[in-house]
Amino acid sequence: MVVVDTNILAYLLIEGDRTADAQALFRRDPDWRSDEFVLIEFSNILATYQRSGALTADMAEKLLDTATRTVSLIHTSHKGALKVAMEFGVSAYDARFLAAARHHESRLVTEDAKLRAAAPTLTLALAEALPP
Repeated sequence: MVVVDTNILAYLLIEGDRTADAQALFRRDPDWRSDEFVLIEFSNILATYQRSGALTADMAEKLLDTATRTVSLIHTSHKGALKVAMEFGVSAYDARFLAAARHHESRLVTEDAKLRAAAPTLTLALAEALPP
């Protein structure tokens, strides 16, 4: 089981310079989990790509469908997210992903360097999570 941040899901599903690494992580363990906020953030990425012309509306909708099938979601309460945000000095958005990692007694895979610096014991960079 792997707990992922939105950026890791995006790297997996939207072709880019880190797609191969995200695919390697997914091949190693396809049981990806995250807070339900991951789909809100991912939808925002898709909408931005669609507005810029990088994706068609149909492509964006298909990627959202794929994301929905790719990651299992957990719900973090607003109070729980607030407590984690205050503990680590991060946004309530980011705290949801840290709370998901805690919930699963795992570490969050994220490329958000500020989040990793704020919660080093609860996070891993993509490269650290990859098989040797």
